[in-house]
Amino acid sequence: MRIVKHIPNTITSMNLLCGVLGVICTLDGRIDLAFYMMLAAAVCDFCDGLSARLLHAYSDLGKELDSLADMVSFGVLPSLMTYRLMSEAYGDSPLCYVPLLIAVFSALRLAKFNIDERQSDNFIGLATPACAMICGSFAYYVSNDPTSVLYGWAATCWFIPTVSVILCYLLISEIPMFSMKFKKNIKSGTPIHKQRIGFAGVIFVACLLTLLLGLNWSFIVLLTFVSYIVMNIGIAVLFGKKR
Repeated sequence: MRIVKHIPNTITSMNLLCGVLGVICTLDGRIDLAFYMMLAAAVCDFCDGLSARLLHAYSDLGKELDSLADMVSFGVLPSLMTYRLMSEAYGDSPLCYVPLLIAVFSALRLAKFNIDERQSDNFIGLATPACAMICGSFAYYVSNDPTSVLYGWAATCWFIPTVSVILCYLLISEIPMFSMKFKKNIKSGTPIHKQRIGFAGVIFVACLLTLLLGLNWSFIVLLTFVSYIVMNIGIAVLFGKKR
């Protein structure tokens, strides 16, 4: 029984390991491998929470370990990937360091999440994995297609810094954002259930567009999570706290 209770923490440790390996890959200039490590960390992050709920293996240690792992995999790693991308595409400039703010605001986001009792079912502000997926998929897509429009944007002095600042704001914002966690108390027909169905439709459209346009598969991830932000902001504007 003791071994079972350690399963979530073991999976969380794998999340942390993937994040560290991703950082090493980024420093070596392998943004492609870094993104694979980020995806692996995201799978571990999903599985550790799911296993903790299924096994009823919650602990204060697991909560703190999860935040530390997320800080590396979804805070430090995406900020370094975005920094590396801009420095390679644009050249040496003080503006290249702006994306590193993502790591700082990710830390603030995670600290806020740990003490905010309002976020048991949904999120208040952008979750760090979603932010990381946007940064990681963008960096991967651009590094694999130097002829793309996105590469041209990345090579400017304003695009990546501007996006970084927007993401930093969203991380600590008070904008409600629905969670994709599997929970028993979510019933059919409820707002969160409808939002999840709508989001599943967004994923389908992203896959279809990527296939039809012949784009790199990472565009699916990028379009999905950008749409997730737009969708939640739209719901917040239209319905506010009544969602």
